[in-house]
Amino acid sequence: MNTDRKTAIIVGVLFLLGFAGAFGPVFVKPILDDPSYLVKIFENKNTVMVGALSQSIMALACAGIAIGLYPILKKHNESLALGAVGFRIIENVFQIVAALALLSLLTLSQESVKADSLAASAFQAAGASLHAVHFWSALVLGHFGFCLGALMYYYVFYRSNLIPRWLSGWGIVAIILHLTGAIITMFTQIDPFSTSTYLLSLPIGLNELTLAGWLIVKGFNPSAIASLSAKTAMNELLSVA
Repeated sequence: MNTDRKTAIIVGVLFLLGFAGAFGPVFVKPILDDPSYLVKIFENKNTVMVGALSQSIMALACAGIAIGLYPILKKHNESLALGAVGFRIIENVFQIVAALALLSLLTLSQESVKADSLAASAFQAAGASLHAVHFWSALVLGHFGFCLGALMYYYVFYRSNLIPRWLSGWGIVAIILHLTGAIITMFTQIDPFSTSTYLLSLPIGLNELTLAGWLIVKGFNPSAIASLSAKTAMNELLSVA
């Protein structure tokens, strides 16, 4: 098994891990939406910890996708390949911040149970701040990093024909729809799990599952890799001449 084939399998698995980890916010949504969330968080601490762990796994997987693709994509467009790594690392940072905010809420919830009524308002204020950090990091700003990074490598995929153009073209359209949903959420603070934002996000979710399966089973297009290798060899010969 050559290096390109191994890379395709690893990246495909990372796409699956990232997709699974995206359900982290779904696990904790009913708890965070409850008006008494500071009490509910500690009562459901295992669910909250699973949510934070899922977000952390997703963050690492998503950064790993762009890093894993970099050696392949840089042969076709080094600037966009590097940009994809940068933006998906930015996404990684925001998702880690969101996971830390969730774990901090868990600690705050535990302490608020012991607090007297005089300290209740201080705990509520701190809880509201951490709640906001989790919302903006996980469900808004992290998505901008994801969308911009993904758009870059889907564009390179489309131009290079490393994967079928129907799949990369689908990815470009889907990521623009998802970015639209993130912008709507940012400016209206609509529920990120509302029907409209869900429908805008569904195409990219299905696309990434399909892409993961394609990379694991089929890998990158051998003819695209061979064509690039031949072009590189010809350029080297010409430079020597």
